[in-house]
Amino acid sequence: MNVLVDTPVWSLAFRKQPRTDADDRVIEELSELIRELRVIMIGPVRQELLSGILVKDKIEQLRVKLREFDDEQLSTEHYELAASFSNECRRHGIQGSHTDFLLCAVGVKNDVPIYTLDKDFNRYKNRIPIKLHSERKGAG
Repeated sequence: MNVLVDTPVWSLAFRKQPRTDADDRVIEELSELIRELRVIMIGPVRQELLSGILVKDKIEQLRVKLREFDDEQLSTEHYELAASFSNECRRHGIQGSHTDFLLCAVGVKNDVPIYTLDKDFNRYKNRIPIKLHSERKGAG
């Protein structure tokens, strides 16, 4: 099964040292998903990853790396479902970003889990039918 990868996971993989053992497990899991050709990328995550980098050479290096991953095609239904998820969560006092809810919509509509380090997704899961990806024991 494919896995939709959120910005914090990608960011951790591209960040410099020092890293914790938990960080290393996340990076190993992402590496394994990449080797298995199971990674899904969406354009808004690509945009978040490339935003805020001030050094042009670093932007270009990251852009080249990310071009290995095609963007999942998003449709009107994805955006409408994201808005619906946002509204449902807000009705219950749960706030989230537009990108978070778009990830949730893609995950549900495409029936794929989301790999994230963002704890907000655990709260979303109480209100909307998302699946979250967990690291496998001994990946790699």
